[in-house]
Amino acid sequence: MGEFFDAEQGGPLRLELRSIDGRDFTLLRQIAFRSDHYAECFVVPADLRHFRTDLASVPALFTWLVPKSGDFLPAAVLHDALVRPGAFLGPDTDRDGQPFARPEADRIFREAMVGLGTGTVRAWLMWSAVTLSTIWHAGRVLPRALLVGVLGAVLLLGVLATLDFFDLINVLPWMGGADTRWWWELLGGAAGAVVVPALLGLSWGRFRAAGIITGVALAFLLHVTVVLAALVLGYHLVERIVSGPADEQGVRTQDKTRAQQSTRGAPRHTV
Repeated sequence: MGEFFDAEQGGPLRLELRSIDGRDFTLLRQIAFRSDHYAECFVVPADLRHFRTDLASVPALFTWLVPKSGDFLPAAVLHDALVRPGAFLGPDTDRDGQPFARPEADRIFREAMVGLGTGTVRAWLMWSAVTLSTIWHAGRVLPRALLVGVLGAVLLLGVLATLDFFDLINVLPWMGGADTRWWWELLGGAAGAVVVPALLGLSWGRFRAAGIITGVALAFLLHVTVVLAALVLGYHLVERIVSGPADEQGVRTQDKTRAQQSTRGAPRHTV
């Protein structure tokens, strides 16, 4: 499933990064990836000043499932290069001879993760996540509408299933009636969380695999996500009260100003 190696000496991969601001990084040493589907290797040079990587672009709510860094890190850096024009050296067309496009970069990302030992489930989940970005960045109205529609429908059905489980409403046939045993409702809800999102995901056409995976994952992670979102929101509210608002870089300027003033006002000691 592909292999990373040291582009300079040909040995095992050495991923050397330099932090720019704690969020973005640059390469200190070029890396290379040999795909099973291309005769040429993909090389990400280290001397491109305009190329930056944020490692794995994972929202804070989902870092418990997919961390920002891990065994997939080289694949994430490679993917960031593949989706930026002029940030990599190698094939300029995909395996079918067409101009190199973002969906193919996403597929190579998945191939690279599996080759690194990331694990098939996590690799396909992360591939589905970057595919959402690919669909959105394409700028086409219908795919965007289908993306929003499917995700919105899954969210709505998840809320309705929860209300149905607690017998507050009775609208979803797979949840049973008000006299249905709780464990049967739970089984019906789990089955609905697989079948319904999978059918909705088929509407994404050539991206249907990503639609099915995303829909099913969202259905099962909905409640965990809501709880985590509430906790994160609560934390940010408390942090804002205590430390004031953050700037565009996420720096709490009020705390930073206080620290600087404290440092200037402190007596200097010499040895």
